[in-house]
Amino acid sequence: MPESNNELEISVQDVKRLQDQKAKLFLLDVRQPQEYEHVNIEGATLIPLPQLTARLSELEPHRNDLIVIHCHHGGRSMQATMFLRQQGFTNVKNMTGGIDAWSLQIDPSKPRY
Repeated sequence: MPESNNELEISVQDVKRLQDQKAKLFLLDVRQPQEYEHVNIEGATLIPLPQLTARLSELEPHRNDLIVIHCHHGGRSMQATMFLRQQGFTNVKNMTGGIDAWSLQIDPSKPRY
């Protein structure tokens, strides 16, 4: 039975709240390097989606942490979320709306593209 989106997604507001509470979370950006250079969320680790399989070992230390994945709007990060769950990472969520929603709702100083 497919998981509900609630189990797979987290809002930008909830991510910000967790950051403010200094909760243990690993923020993974799966966009391309040029996108990351243009705008990024402080503390995010860049692993472009096409490199995720090859760089999976880099996520191993975070296997038991909450991993929040984002991209531009949420499509690539949902693919990454599903992939990591298939690899046995159980606490992985897609940040709904991606960095675009972050720019609109959390930090308007972040440029949109």
